[in-house]
Amino acid sequence: MADTPPPADVTVPGPGDGVHGPDAAQVAQRLATVRARVAGACRAAGRPVDAVQVLLASKTMTADAVRAALHADAAARAAGSGTAPVLLGENRVQELVAKAPALTDLAPRWHVIGPLQSNKVNAALRWAAAVESVADEDLARRLSDRVAGRADPLDVWVQVNVSGEPTKHGTTPTEAVDVAVRVAALPGLRLAGLMTVGAHSPDADVVRAGYRLLATLRDDVVASGAPGTAHAGGLSMGMSRDLELAVAEGATVVRVGTAVFGSRPAPTSTAAA
Repeated sequence: MADTPPPADVTVPGPGDGVHGPDAAQVAQRLATVRARVAGACRAAGRPVDAVQVLLASKTMTADAVRAALHADAAARAAGSGTAPVLLGENRVQELVAKAPALTDLAPRWHVIGPLQSNKVNAALRWAAAVESVADEDLARRLSDRVAGRADPLDVWVQVNVSGEPTKHGTTPTEAVDVAVRVAALPGLRLAGLMTVGAHSPDADVVRAGYRLLATLRDDVVASGAPGTAHAGGLSMGMSRDLELAVAEGATVVRVGTAVFGSRPAPTSTAAA
């Protein structure tokens, strides 16, 4: 798989394309801090400290920076941290196909966490074990068509725009349960849960209310009794700035980038994944 060249419709970032990363010591220290934040938030919420997985959003970061994070995570677990391995998330397929071949020896689990264009589904599925940004049945059907017949199903998450902000991707809260039920019924897919990007607001109550809404929608999906929904209990929500709020409302995955890798450079392209 590592020898498979990227398809013609995917441009692989080169050395000057804004992909960078901090040094290994910084990454290890920051990851430990994030782990401590997550554990503290779990304790404050009365949840087990291993109830939440950390997904590293590696947008614009080099494969070396990601490798440093994976090594730091493995070392912490070897020392008895008791945590699950970190997940890796990419917003853009271009970056996924550039980094993933360089990290196959570490066997990370990649998630697509940005909007996925239909013409890049094939490229994404060469590396991704999960797609968290399914916002409609059309994309889900394309994914289902591509993975039908695989031994292992593709984990998918239905993305919900809980804040209603026009710049955010996702189905509406009123449609979320119906979309999730239809997605769960498609062959080759395994509905893992719901995902959202929190409200862009300085008001913690506003942000937390959005996460609470997602948890309620998740409960409705699981309680629907529809095929494929019984185990769709995942909640991917919360980022570097607000992960404590998300954990308090039941997040099972938090997506952190800058808290581990540091600040990102100014974007050089608006291309979506």
